[in-house]
Amino acid sequence: MKFIYQFICPLLFCVMSYGQKYEKTSLGIKTEADGNKIEIQFYSPSIVRVIKYPAAGVYSKESLSVIMKPSAAPFTVKSQNSQLVLNSESLNVTLQFPTGEISFASSDQTLLREKKQGTKFAPVKDTDTNSYTVYQAFDLDKNEPIYGLGQHQRGDLNQRNQNYRLEQGNTEDAVTFFQSVKGYGLFWDNYAPTEFKDSADGTSFESLVGDGVDYYFMYGKNADGVVSQMRKLTGSAPMFPLWTYGFWQSKERYKSQNEIVGVVKKYRELGVPLDGIIQDWQYWGNNYLWNAMEFLNPEFSEPQKMVDEIHGLNAHMIISIWSSFGPKTKPYNELNSNGMLFDFLTWPESGSEIFPPKKDYPSGVRVYDAYNPKARDIYWKYAGEGLFAKGIDGWWMDSTEPDHLWVKPEDYDTKTYLGTFRKVRNAYPLMTVGGVYDHQRKETSDKRVFILTRSAFAGQQRYGANTWTGDVESSWENLRAQIPAGLNFTLTGMPHWNSDIGGFFAGVYNQKGEVSGAESTLFRELYVRWLQFGAFNPMMRSHGTDIPREIYNFGQRGEPVYDAIEKFINLRYSLLPYIYSTSWEVTHKDSSFMRALFMDFAADSKSWDIKDEFMFGKSILAAPVVQAQYTPEKIKEGQNQKQRIDFKAEKSRIVYLPAGSGWYDFWTNEKLQGGQEITRKTTLDMIPLYVKEGAILPIGPQVQFAEEKRWDNLEIKVYPGKDGFFTLYEDEFDNYNYEKGAYTEIDFSYSEKQKKLTISSRRGQYKGMLSERTFTIVMPDGTKKVLAYKGKKIEYKL
Repeated sequence: MKFIYQFICPLLFCVMSYGQKYEKTSLGIKTEADGNKIEIQFYSPSIVRVIKYPAAGVYSKESLSVIMKPSAAPFTVKSQNSQLVLNSESLNVTLQFPTGEISFASSDQTLLREKKQGTKFAPVKDTDTNSYTVYQAFDLDKNEPIYGLGQHQRGDLNQRNQNYRLEQGNTEDAVTFFQSVKGYGLFWDNYAPTEFKDSADGTSFESLVGDGVDYYFMYGKNADGVVSQMRKLTGSAPMFPLWTYGFWQSKERYKSQNEIVGVVKKYRELGVPLDGIIQDWQYWGNNYLWNAMEFLNPEFSEPQKMVDEIHGLNAHMIISIWSSFGPKTKPYNELNSNGMLFDFLTWPESGSEIFPPKKDYPSGVRVYDAYNPKARDIYWKYAGEGLFAKGIDGWWMDSTEPDHLWVKPEDYDTKTYLGTFRKVRNAYPLMTVGGVYDHQRKETSDKRVFILTRSAFAGQQRYGANTWTGDVESSWENLRAQIPAGLNFTLTGMPHWNSDIGGFFAGVYNQKGEVSGAESTLFRELYVRWLQFGAFNPMMRSHGTDIPREIYNFGQRGEPVYDAIEKFINLRYSLLPYIYSTSWEVTHKDSSFMRALFMDFAADSKSWDIKDEFMFGKSILAAPVVQAQYTPEKIKEGQNQKQRIDFKAEKSRIVYLPAGSGWYDFWTNEKLQGGQEITRKTTLDMIPLYVKEGAILPIGPQVQFAEEKRWDNLEIKVYPGKDGFFTLYEDEFDNYNYEKGAYTEIDFSYSEKQKKLTISSRRGQYKGMLSERTFTIVMPDGTKKVLAYKGKKIEYKL
């Protein structure tokens, strides 16, 4: 019988003891149950694909998100008690007959079950094509937290008891993926608008159209493992240039090349660090020239001079490009002649720039078909010739959801290269961002792709993209919501994220006829606290409308608000060796920058739903101040906004220190035990920061831009209490030579038992690397030791 099972069954339909047929394939099995065809495929021992579709139908799909090719992972199939049980090295997958529900288990626990009779198909017409609404429900444990689903503004970290219409929007990023504290993740591979619901009755996805249920179950054992599996499935995150981790200044919008260059000059005059400056829209001119990807505005008459001046000031510039084009532009004409433009209404509505829009002067702006590879070629042709050739350093890809105004049901019937807009709607940002990344990579390997974008879908991390939270309003409530928004986004596998520091729309802080804006003491507190939070985002970017956000609008050196801003910009730069080494961990080991506390402290259930703290990298706990301490949170119309406030007064903030580690106060080096809630005194220029015991933290020099000084004399802070490890990573900072092995790593390891720090021999090499350097070892008690390092192993007894 064993011979027959191994060598005959893979070629024929096998018959279970009660007559149920199934086919064993190289990846898994095919069978039928409850009127549906079912396929279970092992993409790896830890990743399983499930496909279900009506028995009378057919199913064939090339995923837009998944790029992993399934390998023939060893597995066995066993028939028992009306079940098929598939076992790999990591997972047990059980298919129940005759109902067809599937469950997933590891060696020691059941992880997830499909709900009984939880698969549903309802026939629908997708314009002229027969299709289905597709529905799948699951049973989760009662108190099991889940995370992910993209970026949402409700302020929730745990996504249980939530209902979402997952569809791309300005401040909502739809990602049909969640992961559990139990160490598994689930990716629902469908691009149509999708209802996610979780209640006592179950957890479900329901998509408007689809040929079948298609999802991937992955087991990573912990959150990092799940993120790693998701990136194996949908693509790894490439390295960003070092300069992108510096401070960015932006606003809506700089109205001339003299203005934008002047901002960089002012920062240099003040001695405040700056690496990135951003030019927002209308450098192209009027709305009929929307997104021409040329400098047609007379205020930008010498664009090459502008770019050269910014580069001469040791800064970098990225520029706004959109997913739509005005009717008087060259890209519009070429795309339109090839039938590559959509007809639904997008921004801007009017050719007039007066707000509100004058709809009797329609702009004629139309979104392009990014699903079409030839359309993506045309898009890059104009972006490359008009902007990249002038030395633009990166892309601010706005409206990548894309903007869809005054939505009508028939808009979803719009034909795209890959079917109706309804069918592929949520994948639009993945396609348009991917088009720019792929084309720039083909053009040069000397400059890393950097894309700042407003929307995202699963897999977008592979395209050098940082997503921001869109046009959120300036309020304390919205500041608080950004932390769980960023953490849940990160937990879908996309590590680069930020929000507009201060909020985009100033709202009540910009009342006309009142002292307001940057002079508003009420806004200043909110802005400082948002900037302090931003210092611990993957991208630190100040941006907004109504109120100018440059530091010199908030007073001058020696004044508390200005000093608090400058202090945290400088802090950000001092952490660049740590941040850049963390970025290598993100690329090389599938790590994450912003880390919900449960990622590192899953054994501490109190950490599972803390939404106002997070780890930044694996060593620093950031607890931003997200409650107003000096000013009222609720602003009334006509309220005096220039109140006399003592910003030097001490306040306090409650912080939870997770169990499983001791913690050092970053500012004082006081050591505290984890598993407790503490009250930490705060001031305007300080937020609670704690360093995990066993951490090894490299501190860089004071600089005005990221590459001003070499890292030849780093402080290495060691925090005893547990064994520790850190890898200092360096490369050429802005090309892809690291993919060919052009980088160095130096390991720092601390033994608590031996009280010894070991610095490893340097691994690797690259052109221009430091052959000799100095490390100053700093202990929490203030003890310092200077070590000369020449690339060979050093052991130092602390």
